[in-house]
Amino acid sequence: MPEGHTVHRLARAFGELFTGETLAVSSPQGRFAAGAAVLDGQVLVASEAWGKQLFLGFADPTLLGQGTAGRPDDVRWLRVHLGLYGAWTFAGDGSTAVVHAIGAPRRRIGERETVPAGPGAPEPGPDDAWSPPPPRGAVRVRLVGAHAVADLTGPTACEVVTGEEKRAVEDRLGPDPIRDAAAGEGDPREEFVAAVRRSRSAVGLLLMNQDVVAGVGNIYRAESLFRARLDPMRPGRDVPAEDLRALWDDLVVLMRDGTRTGAIVTTRPEDRDAAGPTADVVEAPSGRRRVRQNTDDAPDAVPADEAFYVYHRDGLPCRVCGTPVLLKELAGRNLYWCGVCQA
Repeated sequence: MPEGHTVHRLARAFGELFTGETLAVSSPQGRFAAGAAVLDGQVLVASEAWGKQLFLGFADPTLLGQGTAGRPDDVRWLRVHLGLYGAWTFAGDGSTAVVHAIGAPRRRIGERETVPAGPGAPEPGPDDAWSPPPPRGAVRVRLVGAHAVADLTGPTACEVVTGEEKRAVEDRLGPDPIRDAAAGEGDPREEFVAAVRRSRSAVGLLLMNQDVVAGVGNIYRAESLFRARLDPMRPGRDVPAEDLRALWDDLVVLMRDGTRTGAIVTTRPEDRDAAGPTADVVEAPSGRRRVRQNTDDAPDAVPADEAFYVYHRDGLPCRVCGTPVLLKELAGRNLYWCGVCQA
């Protein structure tokens, strides 16, 4: 499941590709036909993310022409949660960079930074009409603009909501470390601290609760707890407030860096070779493959095999103390931690 930084990058990609364009919206699969009919022919006016929720705002072009659109009640929002199996794929006419093919890792190789127009694709001329490629697979929603197309498959949630309904969804979510707090929203760090400290649940569970903190997934959960030297099974109410503030501040840095680069890198430079030059390039005993990053081929990127302290490194030596990284199932998800560093 994509973590929050990828959804923020996805929101940015939609904004760059489609903002201000009148879009053709359809549902090739047919399951979203009614919603597509509401949005078809509308102008994309906003693209936002909150945690793992993507919101695309559409307005009536006639209202835009009158200068009255843009008020909350004038905008209809396409709300999408990719979940475990959802994916957005993009294609373009070659005139602009098409970023982000993001989706289910079980069916895709991971994020790809660019989607080429194709071998030898010519630059479109001013009079050339562009025809998007046909849909592939069970496409729930297709958005077609002047120079690009976006296809959504397999989402957990896909619906058209009003501004009021959008706000109701956001009100149920915890603070997002990537977002800048808007006026009147309060202090997101203190909201996070208060939510954790009023719960008896393990802090390792709470970090995956989107009502407590939005956008944190299994990688950021494991890695931030290791960096904070926190036992993932410690009850939230027993974690000192100052430790939680430091944890929040670290998540802000890590997740915003992920949004900027498109890759999760949590290791400090001095720790990347601490487990030996080859210890972490073999498969972990669980047999899980290493995690692809969409910067794998970038010459200056941190290699994926050196990017994490504990995630997918069960049985391999801790980069700090050398003891084997532990793995257990917690609420249906794999939890990775070091029993010594996080005692």
